[in-house]
Amino acid sequence: MTPKSTLDEFALFGGEPAFGHKLHVGQPNIGDRAHFLDRVNRIFDSRWLTNNGEAVQELERRLGEHLGVKHVIAVCNATVGLEIAIRAMPMEGEVIVPSLTFVATAHALQWQQITPVFCDVDPVTHNLDPEQVRRLITPRTTGILGVHLWGRPCDVDALQAIADEHRLHLLFDAAHAFGCSHQGRMVGNFGRAEVFSFHATKFFNTFEGGAITTNDDALAAKIRLMTNFGFAGYDNVVHVGTNGKMNEVCAAMGLTSLQALDGFIATNRTNADTYAERLARIPGMKLCRYDTTERNNFQYVVVEYMPQPGGPSRDDLIRLLWAENVMARKYFWPGCHRMEPYRTLFPTVGERLPQTEAIADRLMILPTGTGMNTASIHALCDLLELAVAQGPALSARLGAL
Repeated sequence: MTPKSTLDEFALFGGEPAFGHKLHVGQPNIGDRAHFLDRVNRIFDSRWLTNNGEAVQELERRLGEHLGVKHVIAVCNATVGLEIAIRAMPMEGEVIVPSLTFVATAHALQWQQITPVFCDVDPVTHNLDPEQVRRLITPRTTGILGVHLWGRPCDVDALQAIADEHRLHLLFDAAHAFGCSHQGRMVGNFGRAEVFSFHATKFFNTFEGGAITTNDDALAAKIRLMTNFGFAGYDNVVHVGTNGKMNEVCAAMGLTSLQALDGFIATNRTNADTYAERLARIPGMKLCRYDTTERNNFQYVVVEYMPQPGGPSRDDLIRLLWAENVMARKYFWPGCHRMEPYRTLFPTVGERLPQTEAIADRLMILPTGTGMNTASIHALCDLLELAVAQGPALSARLGAL
């Protein structure tokens, strides 16, 4: 692919898109198709399609071994997993949560008439700031819901100390953090429970799905009941519940993904290293880095972009990239607190979230995964380098469109 050298070559200004097909953030990784189809055929032969079949049982067992956690409960998706874990603890009243997260984290609380109390984040880690958490605790607070954003673990120890001091439940949304560790211990072992997402956009996927992990025997038993309508054996409902089960075909995809896990991570790391080398040349581009002394999945390429005077804005670059078939994202703009129903319920909460708002306005997430290769990353970075170098000229051209 020949790098573009003038503004007129950009698709927005009359040129052809740099990429013939769209490059998405979260493009699904596909493992060994033959392995997956063999498992599906065995599922069809058994006629056991759901309700805790052999594939789900095997996936839970193997995930537990991988994470070193006592209990893994596979669920149909992470949002339902959060709702079940929240109710099982139980949380109620007010729960402290970041606004810099996918809106499902807040919705899982609001759906159950629990007030999400939005808390600011640390400007370096993008995770909950423990000191800000402490300031938001009231007599109505029953829990803290932390998010391991980008797979980089929260300050687990500080949050656990606050939870213990105030007798609060501590739950982690670990949607981004499968395969990551904190102080040598795998994510999945912290708080009272953690919830993973295995959605198709995650580097490890089960089509749709997720899992709740915990080392608390009593909590695990309660969650298992709640995931299957509260049934404890045939015709014996002993607890309120819902249908949160994972089906067998999704579990088969999970087992296929697990088989390819090391390869997925290796690809992500190679991509991350290539991005790091190229983005370091571009003024205003700061790549969020991972702690390489820990285990990481490298599934997000997260850039904080701070424009030079007169240069293109973050939104200008996103617009340009989309025209070139690079579907970069502004995760998690504008922040949950600026979405409904929260912006109506809490119209002034942004005043206490300066870091969240500043970070959300400058983040840019770039494609990675097995759908990308080194040549594509170099071509993408060529686009960014040219766009930023053109500065005021590009801003003027975009402003005229």
